[in-house]
Amino acid sequence: MNQVLNRRHLLQLAAAAGLPAGQLAWAEKTTDQQTAPTADQALEILMEGNARYVNGDMDVRDFYPNRQTLASGQSPHSAILACSDSRVAPELVFDQSRGDLFVVRVAGNFVNQDGLASLEFTTKVLGTPLIMVMGHTQCGAVAATIDVVKNHTQLPGHLPEMIRAIKPAVEKTRNQTGDRLLNTIKANVVVNVNKLKTAQPIIAELVEQKKVKIVGALYHLKTGKVELIG
Repeated sequence: MNQVLNRRHLLQLAAAAGLPAGQLAWAEKTTDQQTAPTADQALEILMEGNARYVNGDMDVRDFYPNRQTLASGQSPHSAILACSDSRVAPELVFDQSRGDLFVVRVAGNFVNQDGLASLEFTTKVLGTPLIMVMGHTQCGAVAATIDVVKNHTQLPGHLPEMIRAIKPAVEKTRNQTGDRLLNTIKANVVVNVNKLKTAQPIIAELVEQKKVKIVGALYHLKTGKVELIG
């Protein structure tokens, strides 16, 4: 049985998101019928914004004028799965305004069930054409996972759940030369890009239909530059 959201469920989700009548109809349309940016255009918007951020030439924004408009609905052009690290702020990194990005954050930028549901919502209901999985240099969550695997360190609370999620990337870089932490941070991005591409039933189908594109990226803390990887 096909588990893709049917029209009724789609409208229910869109209504719950606060989309007005016009956007409810928009939410039903296929990506090729929408006037929203394509995935490639969205990626270009992100990278141009990052260039402004790196160069200290960010757009000066007055958030007041679009407050009422955003209160009635949203149509983000990109979704970002990023680390919860306080030094990583996607709206700043890409010089985007409110309403432009649908951001999911978890320490270690990995896909869990809650994050997957959020990304399914933005791609299927809001029509977001691009998902970026963005790791960053000096990631503490990845460093902790390497330490646990290497030294059998015991962590308290729910931290072992985070370790389990990142461990596949650590295993992939076990025999690689070079900077183990950086290698694993990049591998973790690739692991989660691939996980999203095959995430059934919603995102995998949207990827196959070329309605959604998923890319990996690395944010460099020292320079602010975002490097596409994978």
